[in-house]
Amino acid sequence: MTEPVVRTAAELLARLRAAGVGRGGSVALALVDGVGLGVAADGGRWSLAGPEPAAVVALLESEIRPRWVWWSQETPSALIAAGLRLATCWDLGAVHRLLFGGWRSGPSLVWAALHDLAEESIPGMGQLNLLSQGGDEGTDPEDPLRPDGHLRPEWVSGGWARDPERWARWAATALAASVCQRDRLAALRVAGDAGATARSESAVELLCAELAADGLPVDRRRAEDLLATLMGPRPRDESEASSLQRRRDDTVRSLLADGDGIDLRNPAQVKRMLVEIGVDVPDTRAWRLEALTGAHPVVPALLAWRKSERIATTYGYRWLDEHVGADGRLRGRWSSSDGAAGRMTAQAGLHNLPAELRPAVVAEPGHVLVRADLGQIEPRVLAAVSKDRALAGATADDDLYSPVAARLGVERPVAKVAVLAAMYGQTSGAAGEALRGLESAYPTAMRFLRKASEEGRAGRDVRTYGGRLVRIGALPPGLDENARRTVASGRGRFARNAVIQGAAAELFKVWAVTVRARAAALDARIVLCLHDELLLHVPAEHGGAAANLLHECLAGTARLWFHDAGVRFVADVSVIQQWSEAKS
Repeated sequence: MTEPVVRTAAELLARLRAAGVGRGGSVALALVDGVGLGVAADGGRWSLAGPEPAAVVALLESEIRPRWVWWSQETPSALIAAGLRLATCWDLGAVHRLLFGGWRSGPSLVWAALHDLAEESIPGMGQLNLLSQGGDEGTDPEDPLRPDGHLRPEWVSGGWARDPERWARWAATALAASVCQRDRLAALRVAGDAGATARSESAVELLCAELAADGLPVDRRRAEDLLATLMGPRPRDESEASSLQRRRDDTVRSLLADGDGIDLRNPAQVKRMLVEIGVDVPDTRAWRLEALTGAHPVVPALLAWRKSERIATTYGYRWLDEHVGADGRLRGRWSSSDGAAGRMTAQAGLHNLPAELRPAVVAEPGHVLVRADLGQIEPRVLAAVSKDRALAGATADDDLYSPVAARLGVERPVAKVAVLAAMYGQTSGAAGEALRGLESAYPTAMRFLRKASEEGRAGRDVRTYGGRLVRIGALPPGLDENARRTVASGRGRFARNAVIQGAAAELFKVWAVTVRARAAALDARIVLCLHDELLLHVPAEHGGAAANLLHECLAGTARLWFHDAGVRFVADVSVIQQWSEAKS
């Protein structure tokens, strides 16, 4: 069959309209950057050759505004590079991670999972690939599907882009996959709306592509000055870099009588060093040493060294040169999901930028940063997903832990530790007695956590409120009873936290994409998503409006996402010039 090839963008628009595609209708897109595109809708599939496919997409976006369907973030990234921003999409990779868990989401895996084909049977390229034996002989290479139901590896690896006929077929294959995904989502039995989660996750992929393209504004000169203060001046060569490293090491070793031979990067040697000065600890983790800073001068010096060492090795001058462009923007790749409970992730250090370097994140002239940080999000999410009315009542307070403490008859710090311990699976220690109080004060919430823990202990996968699969996996065979209990206990703790952290990530992302859509009217853009924190870059005259918008979007998101849960979510919002001005 020869695919319909259209000659102009106007003709393609007319074909889509004739097929009944309107606002929000699904249109699958296969983009060959600078060459052409293929599209598919319920009424057909077409291809259009031309050097500016992004202009064609822009026309369809303005005239129809469909929900674009594509395999991965690569497609919107190419469109954004051409100056185009889209409103909505259906990202097959993002929805696959929601449905099936994990982080891998290439077309072959997406298709195989939807058609119940074993992952091990996915064919690969190469004449000696025994897994694909018998799958291709005597078949039509112009069909993206093999007789065994798998996608052809030659198409997946780029062969789909060979000619216009294939463009349209590849788009049609993506459209078919999206229909299968919608069917799967409709069949899920979860408390939330899995279809809405899929739309949100897809929109986050758009946001991720924009974050990667726009970058985080950084004052390069200030960053250089901060690095010089933290780790010394920029070395001229490797020899000088080694000399500076030894100088940093000597700030610690000089405090010891025979410290010259100690390798501070070797945990075993550091532990022996501490024992010799009378600091006997089971490990050398920072949180453990922070409580012992008065025991010996070497302890605070070691902690300070670790901070400067981390900055020197991860966030040093090379990092600055590689990731901050000439336009003063720090860029890295973003993903909508970490492959576990669904938090957003980023490369180039964007998700772990040390507090010492935050003064370098500065609004550009004529702009401000508007920062919003969700307050006590996980316990508030627990109240919402468990439908515990008593705990939901506590969320009316700006500080949820105060009414919880009053209900339990304990001090606020104890109440906070107890609530966090419940979500993270701690059952003993200082929180033990308060935890028993939680059982009677908030039985619905505690029952919800206990059920998730039991699923994890049994090795059964769990799903979040919005439908994300969090893989737990069966317990490994051959464990003795003690080992089995230890592993099961750890999986129980992981599961009970994952259902809360996952639901919190879902709420955060719905909030973020809502802000993304509405902030465009203010010419404001999100430049950072950090766990529970949003950072916007906004024209100075719109700073106050953007701050109000963040509050409005959060309230609307909570009502939409958790319906009648009666849970109040709060955010600390500030209009600032540099990131470090915000409260941590």
